[in-house]
Amino acid sequence: MKNIAFIFPGQGFQKVGMGKDFYENFSSSKAIYDRANELLGFNLTDVMFNGPKEKLDQTLFSQLAIFVNSIAILKAIQEKYPEITPKICAGLSLGEYSAIFAANKLSFDELLFLIQKRANFMQKACQNNKGTMAAIINLDLDIIKDVIKDFEDVWIANINTFSQIVISGKKESIEKVCLVLKEKGARRALLLDVEGAFHSPYMKKAQENLKDEILKTNFVNSDIDLIMNVTADSFQDTSNLKTNLIKQVSSTIRWADTIKKMDEKIDLFIEIGSKSLTNMNRKMGITAKSISIETISDLKELDDALQK
Repeated sequence: MKNIAFIFPGQGFQKVGMGKDFYENFSSSKAIYDRANELLGFNLTDVMFNGPKEKLDQTLFSQLAIFVNSIAILKAIQEKYPEITPKICAGLSLGEYSAIFAANKLSFDELLFLIQKRANFMQKACQNNKGTMAAIINLDLDIIKDVIKDFEDVWIANINTFSQIVISGKKESIEKVCLVLKEKGARRALLLDVEGAFHSPYMKKAQENLKDEILKTNFVNSDIDLIMNVTADSFQDTSNLKTNLIKQVSSTIRWADTIKKMDEKIDLFIEIGSKSLTNMNRKMGITAKSISIETISDLKELDDALQK
């Protein structure tokens, strides 16, 4: 059996209609969507399947939607391929919560409520500190760091690949930094359509509020490794899980390092819920095969990968 990794996308990759084909064709997926509606007390799937996009893109809905969709598709994969067990799991930002579920370290119900609180806290932080984010393409990280050191309200938020860096901070400063980085040679410096400056000190209040919720959560140990965003280190037990999950809200996401470390141990990456991380893997030249499961038609590629 291949050494398999499950990887999960974060906020920003939601789209109207997401998961509807799994809802209609897999009983295990439908059960997850229905359970989410029941627990939340409102029809999340209506927002996911029918929009409007403006509502789905709101932090309060998008974080829940991404998580629920990821787990529903994961359940379909487990229903169709019960022999598949991941060696390692990881998720980008919010996707880390999906990875925790896939690694058997916390239940769906508990994670759903934790994410609902996370989304609420982050939404309030966005309202209190008007910030934004920008993706910087094809510019050395050291150059970016050298430029932003002159701005007290701009930080490195995500190292998605070694050529795709996301910065976060005050909107006016981000706009100024983007102009400088283009002059320094960035192929693109693109403002992102987000509600705030995620993974920056602007999220400190959200982190403090979420800390209490995470500390009282009873995560369990499992024999599936989890690699976390803040350290890019793997572990099976939960000793450092709470600390890293708390820090993640306002810290840099070290996704490129995470994937590089996984690539040393993995034959097959299965991205669950979008195609974004698979595209990043290809840009980084990851040696293991990478496939993504976003719609039912993508399962054919998984069939082929498992047979080789």
